[in-house]
Amino acid sequence: MNRLEDLDVYNLAESFSNEIWFIVLEWDYFAKDTLGKQLVRSADSIGANIAEGFGRYHYKENKNFCYFSRGSLIETKDWITKAKIRKLISEDQYTEYLGKLSTIHLKLNGYIKYIGRKTESDKSNNQLPPPQ
Repeated sequence: MNRLEDLDVYNLAESFSNEIWFIVLEWDYFAKDTLGKQLVRSADSIGANIAEGFGRYHYKENKNFCYFSRGSLIETKDWITKAKIRKLISEDQYTEYLGKLSTIHLKLNGYIKYIGRKTESDKSNNQLPPPQ
């Protein structure tokens, strides 16, 4: 269980960002070029920062990248809200996406706490994911 793909929070973030990608592909050019690009970038950044942190040697670096991931998650919520207000997604999609982001947020917070609790003796095995 020393692989990034073993982290539930990473898998959820990647699945979410791919879902967003395919939704934005359906939008018209103006919506894609303005809000769409920003939404896709922030959604992609959630998993990308988890991945980059996971690959770092020190726990402190991993934790910092998880904080960046959390910031991207909050940014994504903002773009999702704008998409709903601008009638690019339905109320049902909005509720579904916020629910998925909430789950990712909770799991990411749990992962950050897990990283923070690692003791000096555990640091030799940096790649262990938290218990699922």
